[in-house]
Amino acid sequence: MLSKQSTTGWKMIRVFVTIAAVVAAILNGGVGKARAQQSMDDPARIAHYQQFAGKRVVFVPVFMGLDLTEGWSRAMKLQSERLGYKYEVRNSNFNTAAGAQTLTSLISEKPDVIVVQNPDVTSYAKLLQQAEKVGIHVIQLNMKTNTLTYGFVGADVVQLGQLQAEEVVKKCGPGTSGKVLILDGPPTSPFSAYMQYGYDVVLNKAPGIKVVARQSTGDYESAKAKSITQVVLQQNPDLCGVLGVWDNTDIGTAAAIKEAGMTGKVFVTTSGGGGQVSCKGLQDGSWDFYVSYDVPGQARDLTDLVSAALQDKEKLGTNKIVLYTPLVTYTRNNVMKQSCWTLDDIR
Repeated sequence: MLSKQSTTGWKMIRVFVTIAAVVAAILNGGVGKARAQQSMDDPARIAHYQQFAGKRVVFVPVFMGLDLTEGWSRAMKLQSERLGYKYEVRNSNFNTAAGAQTLTSLISEKPDVIVVQNPDVTSYAKLLQQAEKVGIHVIQLNMKTNTLTYGFVGADVVQLGQLQAEEVVKKCGPGTSGKVLILDGPPTSPFSAYMQYGYDVVLNKAPGIKVVARQSTGDYESAKAKSITQVVLQQNPDLCGVLGVWDNTDIGTAAAIKEAGMTGKVFVTTSGGGGQVSCKGLQDGSWDFYVSYDVPGQARDLTDLVSAALQDKEKLGTNKIVLYTPLVTYTRNNVMKQSCWTLDDIR
């Protein structure tokens, strides 16, 4: 008969044997199974990338060589390399007829997506509708026609005009002449028609504001903006404010004011993509208030929508997507805190 001490000893031995068996099982296979469970491919990943193979995206800008168009294009080019679709640019060089011919050709070629920057609200409208009828997803970029296609990415230009006008009203209210010059682009450009509406919403309710001139700078010509501003200053040496249409155009506006010795006396507002031009203009006093539609952020919205269009399985016309990109306001006081981007910042 075993003593209690012996019985206790055998129980301890059996415990040790059991523990050893468990450890051996883990070493021989348990860890391998645990690792297999932790290492697992994303089930959506392969199919996701496969659907971009052989797809084609074409960008039809108004003009390349601008910080805006170069920034947008760089984002799409980088995305095409990541996802594996084909990307190309068809530059219309500020020639609306050439742009229309390009779109006509693309309707026959049938790329999967056309990204288009419209010169005005009407010229391309019917062509964009035709493109969608043959199955091409059309994304309008920052300048839309009067018809809505699969998608739009860009600034809320009405809001942009309101922001500029509100600042001018603050600076040119009681105690000033209240005289304001409005510069715009081509009369049918979205950045004329919609921005003017934004201006009017604010200015028509502002007592004491006098719009002394409202003139077109043609195709956003800096030289024309300069000559218009020179004439208006000669006729109105007490001019209080300028509502400018675009930073590249308003380089001419600022030059005219500087030559007249009025820098800092005439309050200048303008807008653009928020690149180096915007910061330099605020720092050197060319303009006092700037509304940015933030090209890097816009580019991210754009590439997200391009990706969605390439994956879209719905019948064209089912979805109509509008992405108004957030606006950012710059002044001389906060410009150093803003991201005054360069092309290298576009990812």
